[in-house]
Amino acid sequence: MSTGTYAPKPGAAPVGRMIAAQAALETRMLLRNGEQLLLTVIIPSLLLVLFSTVDIVDTGSDEAVDFLAPGVLALAVMSTAFTGQAIATGFERRYGVLKRLAASPLPRWALMTAKTLAVLVTEVLQVALLTVIALALGWSPHGNPLSVLALLVLGTAAFSGLGLLMAGTLKAEATLAAANLVFLLLLVGGGVMVPLEKFGAAGDVLAFLPISALSDGLRDVLQHGAAMPWGDALVLAVWAVLGLGAAARFFRWE
Repeated sequence: MSTGTYAPKPGAAPVGRMIAAQAALETRMLLRNGEQLLLTVIIPSLLLVLFSTVDIVDTGSDEAVDFLAPGVLALAVMSTAFTGQAIATGFERRYGVLKRLAASPLPRWALMTAKTLAVLVTEVLQVALLTVIALALGWSPHGNPLSVLALLVLGTAAFSGLGLLMAGTLKAEATLAAANLVFLLLLVGGGVMVPLEKFGAAGDVLAFLPISALSDGLRDVLQHGAAMPWGDALVLAVWAVLGLGAAARFFRWE
């Protein structure tokens, strides 16, 4: 008696294909969520237009948009990689989605990789949209695009680690409240819309926040044409290592 041949061959798909499929699903879920869309696209766009066209804050620049555009790009990264990801992952954990996915052939590290890829895809769309709006408002960016890319990647890693840490340790409702509160606090005190010099001595401490480091680093490159701002990059790298390390250590799937 010969063994039959079955097509397609049963078994799990290659890990790369599973990651790509999960990343596509995560991206569609992010873009279809109205609350996420408001947080990641509409709010940064409105803030950029409002503060660039109305003289609300003295930015110390000839053109307000030259100061604001890098800060809003940093805000967009934080809204997606930290706030949006923390809230979505927190509720997936509450509803048992993560528990079920953890029991599937998709490895846990591959699931986190897929979530990170979805965040990066969303950020590309955000950066493209905000850049078009800023250019229409008269923005004149300078500097090396590779330095900008490096800062955005470091910022994404830092905020992703912190977002996953929050989502994996707090209850979903607590994550929702804490993530939105942190977003508002960092929007005001993170050098996004208001120069850190306006905060006096406290500005020296606020400069070590990841949003401040990303905003100032992008501003050094895009507004002043500087090379790689290594100090800000180091701050982001430290936050990335601490956040991702803590998330890997303390993240609870149930």
